[in-house]
Formats: sequence, C-alpha cells, structure tokens
Amino acid sequence: MSRSLRLAGGQLDLVVGDVAGNTAKIADAMTWAEGRNSDVLLLPELAISGYPPEDLVLREGFVDRNLEALSELAAFSKTTAVVVGFVDRLDQVLVGDDSIRRGVANASAVLHGGRIVSTYHKALLPNYGVFDEARYFAEGRTPPVVHAIGGVLCGVSICEDIWDSEGRPTIQARGGAEVLLNINGSPYHVGKSAERLGLLTERAVATGAHVVYVNCVGGQDELVFDGSSMVISPSGELLHRSGQFEEDRFVVDIEVNGDTWVDPTIPCIDVSRSRTQDAPREAGSVAPLLGPIGEIYTAITAGLKGYVTKNGFSEVVIGLSGGIDSALTAAVAVDALGPDAVRGVTMPTRYSSQGSVDDSVDLADRLGIRVETIPIEGVFGEFTEALGPVFVGTVEDVAEENLQARIRGAILMAISNKFGGMVVATGNKSEMAVGYATLYGDMAGGYSVLKDIYKTTVYELARWRNRDSELIPLAIIDKEPSAELRPDQKDSDSLPPYPVLDLILRMYIEDDMTASEIIATGQDQDLVRRIASMVDRNEYKRRQAAPGVKITTKAFGRDRRLPITNGFVS
Repeated sequence: MSRSLRLAGGQLDLVVGDVAGNTAKIADAMTWAEGRNSDVLLLPELAISGYPPEDLVLREGFVDRNLEALSELAAFSKTTAVVVGFVDRLDQVLVGDDSIRRGVANASAVLHGGRIVSTYHKALLPNYGVFDEARYFAEGRTPPVVHAIGGVLCGVSICEDIWDSEGRPTIQARGGAEVLLNINGSPYHVGKSAERLGLLTERAVATGAHVVYVNCVGGQDELVFDGSSMVISPSGELLHRSGQFEEDRFVVDIEVNGDTWVDPTIPCIDVSRSRTQDAPREAGSVAPLLGPIGEIYTAITAGLKGYVTKNGFSEVVIGLSGGIDSALTAAVAVDALGPDAVRGVTMPTRYSSQGSVDDSVDLADRLGIRVETIPIEGVFGEFTEALGPVFVGTVEDVAEENLQARIRGAILMAISNKFGGMVVATGNKSEMAVGYATLYGDMAGGYSVLKDIYKTTVYELARWRNRDSELIPLAIIDKEPSAELRPDQKDSDSLPPYPVLDLILRMYIEDDMTASEIIATGQDQDLVRRIASMVDRNEYKRRQAAPGVKITTKAFGRDRRLPITNGFVS
C-alpha cells in the first residue's frame, strides 16, 4: 500500500537572542505550511533561540522567554504538525566541577492541534571546532520514539545525532520509522554540502528510510549557515535540495510503500491521520551547488551582510589602498549591502604611488560607492617630528611603517564614530597567519571579511567576481602586492611567494602538521621553520583581531585555539 506524507521545510535566517522576531518568522512559516495542506513542517535546530545561543542559555530569563514562545507556537499550531528547535529546561540542575549550569537541553518539540505533543533532547553534543555544546547542554536521554504523522511513521532527531551510524535516527528506523526528520544548525565550510550529501545518502540507504535534513541560513558572528536543506529517498535519490545561503520554503510529497510496522519496544505517538491531498503532487527541486569559489564568495557575502544588518549598522567604511584585498572587500560589501551603504576612503602618503590612488578611485566608480581621499602625509610628518627626540640616532624601520597604518586606522575609526558606519578590516589569512599586519592599524575594524581567506584564494575570488564584467580593475589584480609603507616596498621582500606560503600554511594550520612533517613532504627546511615560527609568535595579534567569516575547517579564533604564551616548538 502506498502512502504519502506532505512535508514542508522552512530554511530560515534567524537571529540569536531575538526570540520575538524568530517566533514571528516561525509563525509565518506555520501559516504558510497550513496553506499548502502540509502534514508536517520542519524548522531549524534551536530556531526559537537562534543558533548558537552560547552563554545566553545560562540566563534564566532567556530560557524562560524561549519556553514561553514555544507555548505560544504550540497554541498557534493547527492541522500541520510542526517540528521546531528550542532550549528545554531539565527537571534537575546538574553542576559540574567547573560550576557551569547543565540544566538545559538542546531540544525539539512536535507541535500539533494547539499543544506540545512531544519533546526530544539532542543526544550527541558536538564539542570540537567551533562547537561547545557540552559546555551548555546536558546529553539527551529521551527514549527513542516514532511519530505517526499523516499516517506515516517518522523519527525526529537533531543535527549531530544523524552523523552516528548507530545514533537515534538508526534506532528509530529499526523501530519502524519510514521518514527520518532531522533539524539542523550546521555552519558552512568549504565542501560541507558535498560532505553532508554523502553522509545523509549513506544513512538513507542503510536505514531504508527517507531522510529529511533542514538547515538554517545566514551569518552569525564568525559562522555562516549555508542551508542546502535536503530530502533523500531510501534508494539514495536526491529528491530536493534548497539553494545555498538563501532562505527557502519548500514542499515535497514523500511516497512510502507497504504497511506500517512498529517495534513494540519503541513507543509510537499518534499525531495525525492521513488526509486527502487536493493540490497537485509536490515533487521538490534540486538546486545546483555553487562550485568551490562561487560558494566561498557567497559565504563571505552572507557573513558580512548578517553581521552588519543584525547588529544594526546602516553602512560600512573601508580603507582603499589600491590593492587586491581592499578591492575584493569593497566588492563583497557592495554585493552584501548595496553601493549606497559602502564608503571608501583612500589615505595616501609619500610612499603611495599615484597608480594606487587612481586604482582606488577607478574601483569606487565601478562599484558605484562614495570615495574620499584624505592625504595623511601631514599627519605622518607631525608624528615623526614629535617622535624625533625619542627616535634620534635610529634609522627608519617598521616603527615608521606601522605608524602610517595606525594613522589610517584612526581616521577610519573617526569616520565610523562620526557617521555610524562599521569599519571593515581588509587583511587576509596569509597575512594574519604570519603577522604581516599592524595592530591598531590595518587590523582595525568591527569585522574582517577575508580573515579566513588565503591570498591565493583572494585572487581566485576577484577573478570569479569579474567573470561577467571587469568590476575589479585588472590593474589591481595584476599588480605586485605591496603595503607601500616604504620606498619600492613589495610583499615579496618579507614573505615567500604566496603560492608557496599558502601551501605551507594550509599544512601547518588546517592539517595540523608539524614543521618536521611538512619538511618531509619536500618543502625547504629553513623556510618551513621560519613560517611556523612566524605563525606561532603572532598568536597575540590574532587574539586581538576583528571577528571574520569562517570558511575553512580551521579558522583563527573559535576553531584554532592556541595559547599566546607558548614555549612549544614543533
């Protein structure tokens, strides 16, 4: 006997802590799903609170408000069952050795007919990379159950639970579940969508059940969520995939065959009966993936947009040097916020070439943004004159170079204070890794778009953005990189060629290889030791850097956490 479950998914962009705003968006999705005659609507992990709520879950008032919102949504529910993520309070408060409250759970609820039908607590708590769930939540111990929704047996789980081949979803499938409903707050890194597809396909085939994966989208501090919600059949066919980095509502009719069967040892909760579907069958659609460089560009654009808009800024301020990093940052800002919300500033000194100033103005014209030129030669001269008695008998060196960068940082911050725009830092991961950046200078800013982007990838992104037209002038892309802080300065004076540098950095940072292991691959011994030393001794700078979009598996900050004071040499 063939049966059908009309499934709706809400791939939503939610705001951490904005319980009222999130609840309104969820309620709107519920009304939409009802209008589509859906049997069940899936919403993201911790949708009510936003993901990740971090230390907010330690505040009683926050947990209370999120539970009140859950009750409001339950009362609002009608014939469509709703699976929604929230923070649940446990019956008892557990206190660990570090006195951190553990009296809450990462939970989902099934809502239907004006009530909370059931709750489920996440069993597997990720505690690696950017995840700290074991710090906040107690491990879920709710027994596995199946829900009869629209006459189809469904298992409900949360994110990481489905990554374990013997996790709760597998137990639910063995107990009779025909559809596995998995809600997520799964952040992006390069290649993550393909990884998920492989894992979820494997799980669908192994369990013989349909797998439904619903994720959130949008930027949240360093994290960006890419959506890519999916529906996969027991044969491994991809029935639906939502687009990356964009909100989506979708409906898919899932066909199941045979009679229902439930393991008598697993409880079955009867939620709703099958109903006649008057509308045409909804088959879903499969959105193509953007490709490696396209998805990175879209990810950093979404990350910047989320950070700026969710924190209440109306515009951004970017220092334009005539180099590729600031040019790419400005292009991303225009795509994220629109040209009217981007203010460019060029600040030449005696070492700035006329070409760099002209290139900055050309870039601004192409982007359609405002640009202001504020020469800092006079200010630089006054600083050096004031420092003359202290610097007497010394030669110009990095002190004078960094002074120019810090003057520029002060000007950008002054414009920010005066007009309310957020300064966006323009440094890339290669520079941040080896300390080729100035504290309180070019590192100044509220957010850093390229913080997790290596220099070689910066060039790829610029060329990708120019695929249809020359938005970023080729003169900027083709010129040799230079900080222009001393006569005839080139990045190559201080650093190896970026392709060589980035290869070694990827091995040392992303792959966690020791210097000896990298040398064993054939890299120059002295160069590897030098680069590893530069990375290690500049941890103090990175600790003071602005947050930025995570796009690799080992971003500086939440992903890679090393002590500043560190005597270990690999």
